[in-house]
Amino acid sequence: MQEDSSRNTIIFLVCALGLFIVYQMFVLEPAQKRRQAELAAARPAATAQQAQRPGAPVLNVPPAVTRAAALAASPRVPIVTPALKGSISLKGARIDDLYLTQYRETVDRNSPPVELLRPEGAPHAWFAEMGWTGANVPGLPTSDTVWTLAQGSTLSPGQPVVLTYANGQGLTFSRRIDVDDRFMFTITDTVANNSAAPVTLAPYGSIQRQGMPVASAGSQVVHEGAVGALGEDKPTLKLIKYKKWAKDGATGPIASKGGWVGITDKYWLAALIPNQGEALQGQFRDTKAGGLDIFDANFVGAARAVGPGQQVTETTHFFGGAKTVPVLQSYQDKLGIPRFDSAVDWGMFWFFTRPIFTFLQYIYSHVGSFGVAILVLTVAVRLLFFPIANKQYESMTKMKKVQPQMEELRKRYKDDPAKQQQEIMALYQREKVNPVAGCLPLLLQIPVFFALYKVLSVTIEMRHAPFLGWIRDLSARDPTTVWNLFGAIPWNPAHAPLIGGLLDTSLHIGILPLIYGVSMWLSTTMNPPAPDPTQQRIFQLMPVIFTFIMAPFAVGLLIYWTWTNVLSILQQYVIMRRFKVDNPIDRIIGKLTGRAKAAG
Repeated sequence: MQEDSSRNTIIFLVCALGLFIVYQMFVLEPAQKRRQAELAAARPAATAQQAQRPGAPVLNVPPAVTRAAALAASPRVPIVTPALKGSISLKGARIDDLYLTQYRETVDRNSPPVELLRPEGAPHAWFAEMGWTGANVPGLPTSDTVWTLAQGSTLSPGQPVVLTYANGQGLTFSRRIDVDDRFMFTITDTVANNSAAPVTLAPYGSIQRQGMPVASAGSQVVHEGAVGALGEDKPTLKLIKYKKWAKDGATGPIASKGGWVGITDKYWLAALIPNQGEALQGQFRDTKAGGLDIFDANFVGAARAVGPGQQVTETTHFFGGAKTVPVLQSYQDKLGIPRFDSAVDWGMFWFFTRPIFTFLQYIYSHVGSFGVAILVLTVAVRLLFFPIANKQYESMTKMKKVQPQMEELRKRYKDDPAKQQQEIMALYQREKVNPVAGCLPLLLQIPVFFALYKVLSVTIEMRHAPFLGWIRDLSARDPTTVWNLFGAIPWNPAHAPLIGGLLDTSLHIGILPLIYGVSMWLSTTMNPPAPDPTQQRIFQLMPVIFTFIMAPFAVGLLIYWTWTNVLSILQQYVIMRRFKVDNPIDRIIGKLTGRAKAAG
């Protein structure tokens, strides 16, 4: 009977693993390919005649051109800073061409820098524009207005540029643009009314992204989409994922006093920050054009009258760059931007995730390696829970010590299950054994595990952070695979006919997942065996199953969990030695020592 039960359990586990692989191969992968095909088919970027007020519907979508052709369609002002390179379009005075020179697309040093913004007309356009809107005000600058470069030649820190435009009807527009050595632009707009009639104008800013980003497809853990902080009393964080944004169409207008609006990816952010303390209306809207979603995060400030001979000035900040936590915090403090550091998606358990990151960053500042920082974090967590874990491991060791007595009771009362259970519980009580002791140390690790998972998923500090040897990115999976002997064979398993996708996804097992599996197996052998043979077989299979489950996870997580297993094994080993309980480590050492003696 027990053999049948064990066989059925094994069959169930094998079938479950098989279903997981089939689902990955025939459902997830085809869906991803279909999504990529849809995006490729929809690549004509939306180029439109913009209305004077931000967020207006796109009116037409001409065929897309290359990025280079889109850049060449307008005279430009170069941007050169220690962190950025790109250009400003004089047509529309847009910031629409931006590269992050300190970040690469891949871990390869020769890979191109990360592209943040691209001009309208190119595939997947993403740009920022600012200006003035007003009812019955003729000659306001639009996206087709070509501005004049009045001062400067290249925008750099300490070297601003000034753009001007005279509408021929008495209004002169001037725009001074400054940039710092990180990611913040300061745009100072001035309107001089030289006409004979007063005008009423309101400042606006808009960040537009055309087309659903490929990277956002299927994203569940990381927020990508609309982000901002809006509210009249105290601006609160606003988060809308791309899919919901596209479905809902519009969120707002939201009345606010200060705040900010933006569009974010996993690591990158484009955000507009109006004058803090001023009344404004913030909005996130989506329109459809040419089969594309046109995402628009915008704000409109309070209207102000400009009489004849008067002028009005408005200052707006634009952030375009990496979501580096210290940089976001410095801008938040310096400019008084509410919740700006929350552009990093800390999640609903931010009160736990944020301290984990702060601790890792502190250790990194001393050791210079986030991999080592994770090892130190693991030790710190073990020390924090040491008294509880030590007590539980002692109870587990006692339980292993009474295993012979338990087996005797099972044999003696095999025909009376109730009496058997009663005697076993009495044995537990006499020996002060807790049968569920092994669960508590594991449960204590779970919050740290998920917090670290979130940190590795959202913080750019972990992106492309190397560790030892083959580990070049703590936020990515182990790049090695058993199918080419961890790189010894010059062959990419992903190119294998029929099963290449499977070998590169569900069956991708690298060096670190295997080390993790071995550590988990050794950890389970330190625990008391389950009383039921079926349960024993399940526990024997768990290291194999979890090796496959953990393989796609970030290397940083595997380092944490493997090191946790090693420390747990060492702690249990010391306790077992103290209680003089047989353990697998002593048996392994004994075998190795015996072989060494025999060889001598």
